[in-house]
Amino acid sequence: MTRPSTPSARLLTLAVGWAASRALMLWLLVHDDIPLLGGGGVAREVQRLYFRWYGVLTQGTFPADDTLWQYPPGAGPVLLSPALLPTLTYFEAFVALTLATDVLVLLALTRAGCRPGRSLRGSVYWTAGLPLLLQVPLARYDVQVTAFAVISLLTLSRSPRACGAFAALGALVKVWPALVLLGMPKGRTTRSAWTSATVTATAALALLAVAFSNPFSFLRQQGGRGVQIESFGGTALSLATRAGWEGRVRYQYGAMEFVGPYVSAVAALSLALTAVAFGLLLLWRVRARHWTEATPFDAALTAVLLFTVTSRVISPQYLVWLLGLAAVCLTSRYTSQRPVAWLLLAAAAVSSVDYPVMYAEVIQCTWTGVTVMVVRNGLLAAAAVLSFVRLWRAARPAVVPLPSPSLARPLPERELSAS
Repeated sequence: MTRPSTPSARLLTLAVGWAASRALMLWLLVHDDIPLLGGGGVAREVQRLYFRWYGVLTQGTFPADDTLWQYPPGAGPVLLSPALLPTLTYFEAFVALTLATDVLVLLALTRAGCRPGRSLRGSVYWTAGLPLLLQVPLARYDVQVTAFAVISLLTLSRSPRACGAFAALGALVKVWPALVLLGMPKGRTTRSAWTSATVTATAALALLAVAFSNPFSFLRQQGGRGVQIESFGGTALSLATRAGWEGRVRYQYGAMEFVGPYVSAVAALSLALTAVAFGLLLLWRVRARHWTEATPFDAALTAVLLFTVTSRVISPQYLVWLLGLAAVCLTSRYTSQRPVAWLLLAAAAVSSVDYPVMYAEVIQCTWTGVTVMVVRNGLLAAAAVLSFVRLWRAARPAVVPLPSPSLARPLPERELSAS
């Protein structure tokens, strides 16, 4: 009979697993020019696009005239951060800082998992889940954004103000971390977290507005976005092309998007579904009656999932967000989202087939490419529906019926004397 592993042995195994998996991701990034790995497309975004923005940002301005700049002003300091490592090239420094942030996320999850009543499943999930996206997470700044959301949720039990501050900082980099505040326990915790988020966001925006010109230029480019080929609307249009639809795929606003008849209607429908998703989340919050330590974690995952599946854009790196939030859920033994976490692992694996492995097929809307997208988006849809249903049920526990009056009536005197 084998002896159970000690906590130190489990932590050592986790560290070795992280190092081995990240070494593999680095190898894939170094060999990014292989056609099966994207033909250099994954690394090119940092080497060319991010580096170009870096040059503009160092001049004290945001890329106002660049249609590819679609990010809130908080993205500026993140893209400038490679300057902290002047001995490395921009690309090398960016990847090194992304790995450092990856370690930070792992440490936060591990620290939370080592608390009494908590679990290390979140750390294992993050360690094993991120490599399913191949080298993509190392060449995008979504790991950094996810770190803000993860740390925000994990600091809630000790400091709601810190939770709100980290969520606000993450929202200034990419808007979605603001959604983690949706599941805050009602009352003082919600007021404290939301007030802190408001103050932090206002102060940070003021500072960025002083340091850089054109801080809100991203709104103009963001409003012009169309229907990206990997979104749910894009999958529907891909299927339509197989049935003879006359639309086509074109590179615009930094993504491969559909142009042609009915595209604007599909985009409008996506926005309408996002509004419906927001309404459902508000209804859940109003009707919720039961909170556990895991409820804020579960609500954050559900909210980001719903907003992801209704978005006009679902890039592969969006899975980084979902994996990070699922990992936070798994640190708690009370989470309702374990089946959802498994679905997200499957979706991440299929996403790597979509991009970079078979991206050409997806762009050309071949049956192979369409099938890959139907499977990936089907998994995300199933995860979103299951996530909301389980969140709803967990927050409204079944009511135990009271004894009926007939069972509660006093016993007759003869029965009392007999007893």
